[in-house]
Amino acid sequence: MKRALLVIAKRPRAGQTKTRLMPPLSGEQAAGLYESLLRDTLELVRTVPAVSRFVLYAPPAEVDYFEQLAPDFQRLPQQGSGLGERLDNALTYCLTNGFEQAVVMNSDGPTLPADHLTRAFDRLNQVDVVLGPSEDGGYYLIGLTQPRPRLLREVKMSTPAVLQDTLALAEAEQLTVALLPRWYDVDTGDDLQRLALELCHRENGLARHTQDFLARWNQ
Repeated sequence: MKRALLVIAKRPRAGQTKTRLMPPLSGEQAAGLYESLLRDTLELVRTVPAVSRFVLYAPPAEVDYFEQLAPDFQRLPQQGSGLGERLDNALTYCLTNGFEQAVVMNSDGPTLPADHLTRAFDRLNQVDVVLGPSEDGGYYLIGLTQPRPRLLREVKMSTPAVLQDTLALAEAEQLTVALLPRWYDVDTGDDLQRLALELCHRENGLARHTQDFLARWNQ
């Protein structure tokens, strides 16, 4: 079975990346944190067996940056005017070009258990849609076996109702859905403190780039 696992990513830029973390971080620090989160997410994805790995990147002109960041990943530029449209375009591209399952995930949860990703593909053997709920009301992951444009294009993204609205549309389309365990994204100062506390109590080597960033930030 051909499986695609995509990480949505953008080029870190001071003042444009992770702005909800300014403060407590400066613009440069927020961009540095995001790059650390992204690097750790890519390392997480490398542990998932039997998948084709993609970076779904933006802006399209930054392909050189992503070639250097993840030379072992295929690269797919984000295309579309909004997040939902960009996700739909990417998943549809994979599912109409030989892949039987396609999962796209964010790059904001570096301590997400790899088992959640493996389980997403396993569940797609039984259902039409798999979702990884985020604690903020969205989702950190969506996986499909067929293009489902309504689930992505007709949901207003970046609101606390994203998951609820997606589930409602799936029900209207008579699709079967599996939910993974909840996880959290690192978007706010409280999230950052939570992540720092989690890493203090986890084994060495987990999210090592983010750990290095936090060590420098706390000096």
